[in-house]
Amino acid sequence: HVDVPVGFWDALDNDQDLWTVARTCDVAPADLQRFYDLFAATPRTVTLFSQGINQSIRGTDKVNAIINLHLATGRIGKAGAAPFSITGQPNAMGGREVGGLASTLAAHRGFGEEDVADVGRFWAAERMATKPGLKAVDLFRELGEGRIKALWVMATNPAVSLPDAGRVREALERCPFVVVSDVIGQTDTSRHAHVRLPAAAWGEKDGTVTNSERRISRQRAVLPLPGEAKPDWWIIKEVACRMGWRTAFGYDRPADVWREHARLTAYRNDGARLLNLRDKAVIGNEVYDEMAPFQWGGTPFAMGRFSTEDGKARMIAVAQRTTEAPLRDWPMLLNTGRYRDQWHTMTRTGLSPKLARHREEPLVEINPEDAAALGLEDRALARVRTPQGDTLFRVAIEAGQRRGEMFTPIHWTDQQSTGGRTGLLPRPLVDPHSGQPGFKITPARIEPVAVDWRGFLIVHGEATAPSCLWATRVAVSGGASFEIAGLGDARSLDEVLPKGERIEASDPARGTRRVAILREGRLVAVLFVTRNGELPARDWLISQLNEPQGLQVLAGRAPGAQVDQGPVICVCFGVGLQRIVTAIREQQLTDVAAIGAALGAGTNCGSCRPALSQILAAQTKEALHA
Repeated sequence: HVDVPVGFWDALDNDQDLWTVARTCDVAPADLQRFYDLFAATPRTVTLFSQGINQSIRGTDKVNAIINLHLATGRIGKAGAAPFSITGQPNAMGGREVGGLASTLAAHRGFGEEDVADVGRFWAAERMATKPGLKAVDLFRELGEGRIKALWVMATNPAVSLPDAGRVREALERCPFVVVSDVIGQTDTSRHAHVRLPAAAWGEKDGTVTNSERRISRQRAVLPLPGEAKPDWWIIKEVACRMGWRTAFGYDRPADVWREHARLTAYRNDGARLLNLRDKAVIGNEVYDEMAPFQWGGTPFAMGRFSTEDGKARMIAVAQRTTEAPLRDWPMLLNTGRYRDQWHTMTRTGLSPKLARHREEPLVEINPEDAAALGLEDRALARVRTPQGDTLFRVAIEAGQRRGEMFTPIHWTDQQSTGGRTGLLPRPLVDPHSGQPGFKITPARIEPVAVDWRGFLIVHGEATAPSCLWATRVAVSGGASFEIAGLGDARSLDEVLPKGERIEASDPARGTRRVAILREGRLVAVLFVTRNGELPARDWLISQLNEPQGLQVLAGRAPGAQVDQGPVICVCFGVGLQRIVTAIREQQLTDVAAIGAALGAGTNCGSCRPALSQILAAQTKEALHA
C-alpha cells in the first residue's frame, strides 16, 4: 500500500509519450530521454522556475505540473529536493503575508465567511471586503472604463510594466484622481499624477522582509531620509488619520505595525494556517529592534504531512494544450524579459554608469536566418509591431535566439529612450487563476527602419535628450551619453548642446560632423554624427569629460593605437568582451576559473559567470572548426 496524494492517478493519466513531449518542447527526443534518466537517478532534485513559467496565460497549470512531479516522486520537504519559485520581487513572500495581493486578506486569510468575519472582528471593522479585489490588468481595464475614480500607485511603474501599456496610459489620463508614491521624481507613471508623494527607498526603510524560505529578517535603515521623503507605513497612516481613522491607524513606529501583524496571524489560528507569529506578537520596541532572522512554519511537508484536513497533498490534473501557430500578419513570436544588470523599469539602476555598460540600449534579439529573410542588419534599427502597439529597437543578431522568435527587454521607458517600450507590445491576456499577464508569447512582426544619419552625444553634468527618431540615454561617469539616429537634417541637434567655446570639423562627403564644446578649456560636450562614415568608440571621449582639451578631441581617440574592448561583460572590474576573447586565445584559457585568475572577471558578484561560460564555449567551438 502506498499513501499517494489526492488526485494522483488523475494527474498522471495522460497520453504524452516521449516523442510527443519532445515535439511540443522543441527538443531532441534523445536529449529528453537523457533528462528523464538523470531525473530518475537523482533523488535530490530542485526545480528552479521563474518568470519564464509564471508570466504565461497558463502559468498556474505549468506550476501545478512542476509541483505534481515533485509530489509524485516524493521530492518535496526534503533537503535538496523541492520545487523552488524564484520570484520577481525581493519581498514577494512578505507581501503575501500581509495581504498584498488582491486575492487574499492579511495573514494568509481568504474570503471565506469565517475568514472575513475573523479579520473584521480583529480590526473592529464596520465594513469588510467580502470578495477578491481587482488584479492589476483588470484594475486598469476598469480604470479605463471609468469605474474607478481614484488610484494610488506605490513603488511601481504600471505605465511601463503592464501589458498593452498604451491603454494603461490612457486609463491613467482619464482617472479623476491619481496619487503616486515613489523614490524617483519623474517616471512614466508620475506624469499622470495629480499628487506625488516622496517615499523612502530601500536603504532608508526600517521594517521586515521575508525571503522565499519564509525567513523573516529585520531591515534597518542605512541612510537618513532625504528631504520630505517618508516610509510608506507613515504616509498611509497620516492619510488615514486625516480621513478620520486615527484610532485604527495609531502607529508611532514600525514595531507597532509589526505587533499588529503578528497578533493577526495568531488570531483564532487553530493550526490550520502555518503562518503564526504568536511568540513575536508582544515583543517590546527594543526586542523588535534587535530581532534576529527566523523562519516561521517549521518544515512544511516534512514526513509527508501537508497543511490539509487529512494531511495529504493535492495533485491537480493539467492538460497540454496546442501551442499557437504563426499568424499571417504576425508571423513571429515575441518573448520579453530582463537583462542581467537592470531592475524592472530602470528608475534607479538606470542611473548607474557601471550597470549601463553591459547592455547600453534596448535590443531586439533575432536569429540570423530570420534577420536575413527580413532584411535586418546587426546594429541597425527595427520596428517591432503587435496588434497592441509598436516601438523601435536596436537589432542584435544572435545565433542562440530561436528561429521564429524575438526577445526584447522590459526596462526602457520614456525617461531613457525614444524606443524600447516593450510594455506597449504584449497582449492584455492573463492566467485565469493567478491573473499573471502572458508576457512571454505575443504574435508580432518586425521590419527594418532606415535612417539618414546616426551618431552619439556625450554631455558632462545634466543633459537634455535630443529630439530625434532614436535617442537612448546611457548613464556615464560625470554625465550622460546618448546613442542617436534620425531622419532629415541633423543640425537640429545643436539645440541641446551646452553653451561654451565651440570647435567643429566636418566631412561633407560622408555627411560627418564632429563638435566639441569647451568651457574654460575643459570638455563639457561632444557630438559626433555621420551619414555613412565610421564612428569612434565612446570610452575615451567619456573619460575626457571635464578634462582640459584642444583640437585633438575631435579625433575621438587618444594618440596611438586604441583597442575597443567591446561590450562590458564583467561590470565589477570593467572587463570587456574583446579583452576576454583575446585572453582566451592567447593564454589558452579553458574554464571560467582560469578567466577569473587572468582578468578578475567573474570573481566578485559572479553574475557574469554564465556569460563567461558562453564566450568560452563559442571560442572553443570556433577553434575546433578553424
